[in-house]
Amino acid sequence: MIGILIIAHGTLGEALVDDVVHVLNKRPPQLAQLGVASQEDPLDLLPMAQNILRQVDSGDGVLVLTDVWGATPSNVAVKLLLPGRVEGVAGVSLPMLLRALTYRNKDMETLVTKAVSGGRDGVIHMEPI
Repeated sequence: MIGILIIAHGTLGEALVDDVVHVLNKRPPQLAQLGVASQEDPLDLLPMAQNILRQVDSGDGVLVLTDVWGATPSNVAVKLLLPGRVEGVAGVSLPMLLRALTYRNKDMETLVTKAVSGGRDGVIHMEPI
């Protein structure tokens, strides 16, 4: 099973994990998050991120999800990436995370594709009924 690490601003990652627990009625294994405070230096966060990455990796790799491309969380995530082994996707949302959790028993390429489509397909212009 591919592990999932969320690296996001403030408590967003924690909230996403809490929401997943609410939706699934249990905490999925190999799911962790690292919250990034505004005053933290990305280089100081890297050892913590590497440690958490090792904790969620059972040997099948890890998908790292971040909130905003180009911000501190994604700058930390980029330093963790190893193509095919540790992949990253920016723009994390609850639909993306739920899709990733659903497909993490597949290969990494499939998981990345499904996570991205989950985020994209989760954005819908609602119409009144």
